[in-house]
Amino acid sequence: MGKMWEEKQMDGYRLIRNQGGRELGVADGSRVKLLTVDGWAFKDFLGTGELVPYEDWRLGARERAEDLAARLPVEDIAGLMLYSAHQIIPAGSGPGPFTATYGGKSFEESKEKPWALTDQQKKFLTEDKVRHVLIMGLKDTETAVRWNNGMQALAENTGFGIPANNSSDPRHGSGSGAEFMGITGEPISKWANGIGLTASFDPESVKEFGKIGSREYRALGIATALSPQIDLATEPRWMRFPDTFGEHTELTCAMTKAYCDGFQTTEGSPDGWGRDSVNTMVKHFPGGGPCEAGRDAHYAYGKYAVYPGQNFEEHLKPFTQGAFCLEEGTGCASAVMPYYTISYGQDKKNGENVGNSFSSYLIGDLLRKQLGYEGVVCTDWGITHDTGAAEEEFAGKCWGVEGLTEAQRHLKALEAGVDQFGGNNDVQPVLEAYRMGCELYGEEAMRKRFERSAVRLLQNIFRTGLFENPYLDLEESLHTVGNPEFVRKGYESQLRSIVLLKNKGGVLPLQEKCKVYIPDRHIRPYRNFMSGLTPDSHITPPGKAAAAARFTVVETPEEADAAICFVESPISVGYSPEDRQAGGNGYVPVTLQYRPYTAEKTRKESLAGGDPLEDFTNRSYYGKTNTAANEEDLDIVIRTKERMKDKPVIVAMTVKNPVVLSEMEPYADAILVEFGVSAEAVLEVAAGCYEPQGLLPMQMPADMDTVEEQAEDCAFDMRVYTDEEGHSYDFAYGMNYSGVIADERTARYGREKQ
Repeated sequence: MGKMWEEKQMDGYRLIRNQGGRELGVADGSRVKLLTVDGWAFKDFLGTGELVPYEDWRLGARERAEDLAARLPVEDIAGLMLYSAHQIIPAGSGPGPFTATYGGKSFEESKEKPWALTDQQKKFLTEDKVRHVLIMGLKDTETAVRWNNGMQALAENTGFGIPANNSSDPRHGSGSGAEFMGITGEPISKWANGIGLTASFDPESVKEFGKIGSREYRALGIATALSPQIDLATEPRWMRFPDTFGEHTELTCAMTKAYCDGFQTTEGSPDGWGRDSVNTMVKHFPGGGPCEAGRDAHYAYGKYAVYPGQNFEEHLKPFTQGAFCLEEGTGCASAVMPYYTISYGQDKKNGENVGNSFSSYLIGDLLRKQLGYEGVVCTDWGITHDTGAAEEEFAGKCWGVEGLTEAQRHLKALEAGVDQFGGNNDVQPVLEAYRMGCELYGEEAMRKRFERSAVRLLQNIFRTGLFENPYLDLEESLHTVGNPEFVRKGYESQLRSIVLLKNKGGVLPLQEKCKVYIPDRHIRPYRNFMSGLTPDSHITPPGKAAAAARFTVVETPEEADAAICFVESPISVGYSPEDRQAGGNGYVPVTLQYRPYTAEKTRKESLAGGDPLEDFTNRSYYGKTNTAANEEDLDIVIRTKERMKDKPVIVAMTVKNPVVLSEMEPYADAILVEFGVSAEAVLEVAAGCYEPQGLLPMQMPADMDTVEEQAEDCAFDMRVYTDEEGHSYDFAYGMNYSGVIADERTARYGREKQ
């Protein structure tokens, strides 16, 4: 049979096109040679001169994965089980969590190109055999392409030639300050966030996002998305609320299917997998939403998920009726991430209260056996690391197994059914866990256990075509990432997500070029995501500069025709080191109102407790007071209304969590809420260039009493706020410029349908 392939020289690699077969990429100077079998080209990873099953792209992913897993030394499998700590490209300098070196020097000192591999990356690729890399930040598309190609060239020439499976947390968000989105420098399309996508009430638009997002991801060298976040957001105070699809089970399931199908599907592929596919890692099993009192499990003070409504099974449905039964060819989300939480009291078999990834009942019995899930289970980041010295420290999250060694924690997670450890670059604890397992179960059993995880992990690499060609064409990537059509689609999603809550007297839309006053903001210091104190902040809203394109911006209310107050939902944290130091237990309420709130309707005894860092079990904050760090957002609106007199005041609110609006609504003639979109999108709606069509993806509570009285695990169990015009701010409520919206979306997903 004649030769059925041709070769083209690219920038740093050779591209081999097989007639009627797969494209291959081989780095310049690679030790990997080509084999010609039946006229086609194949990579000879092993250098044997003979084609073995894992090198044969004609075979299925499962068969290839099983062949390679059986060949791998334990050390290489242990490396596959690692998922790197967050990588910023180029790396930061100086002290901090995301720094690295280049030849022992900082990036600035080294004079390296921004896409150079760090010392640490070279080490974990070659010595620790890491092949799953989490990208947090990218300078730009060229940096992403050249760094990826350098990373893949090193991987290709190491061991068995297993390529790197690069991944990212969600990076398509349009707003600033998103806690869980990477530092994005690349001109990627910008979409509404999770809860913003839900505000469209349109799963098909989410599938479109998935299709576009996957193309941009692959053009940046990203083959796994650490998303979507499909937790039912039944606890309104939870800080991860904005990245969910909300609390409506049916809608969340539909959004989950659409997202995963969009990202994972390569059109035209028989099984859905291919070069355009991005693995989805759905999170967080068995549902991270019901954190007690809204405190988050990134911190020891928020480690418990509770179920006062006995609603545990409902939180499984986004997995069982969404992620695990996709409508297109891939069939099922390829990976699952359990949350940090201890699902308190839910292990009815062993009675263990340990972090979900350590639970043999939740992972082994429920997820693996009962639900039959055979994909990758990857822990959330840092669960095998030691905890901090205080409840608020941002450190390891080994909840429920604090007394075990790091190696023992790895073994316990493996025993539970976990395949992979998030945030670990060091292979030694995994190897130690293997040795401990051999002593307990015998070497044959542990070898089989490791191979089982290796097959799952390798399948996701084979399915996405990385073994054949992990290299990127810079010109093609530059054309794809931030493609004008993709940018337009993303911006449209932002517009669709904006919800008009109030429009008294039809004050919106504003007349073009009318005089607009936009006040500055002030936010007091508060503990941020990394548990550090934010500085006292005086902020000029981005909308002030953006408004100049449509309106005449003036400096005082007296000169204005209308005012637009850009504000944010209340900012608060449910733990106070100062309270602890003063002799209290440290726990304070997470407040959804601006003014000081005293908890008088909360539990006098917490549902969960027993932290080794504490000498008490009651985490109640009964009688404690907390105030939003951005309390002055309310003052801004009140003062502006007083000075505007009869002229309209529009509130444009960035909403991360449900808000008690009784304090602010009486002073607003119109209220627009958005979920982290650009100021330009908000102003376009305010100017009438785009008629609002978003619907509330949450309930707005009447007061904090109803927040305290609701059950963390139950949906739609709050009294909602009713405004001065008699409109109730319930789930699926929204207005356009003609009045309250009633359409096929409200008919299908309205409150009466839940």
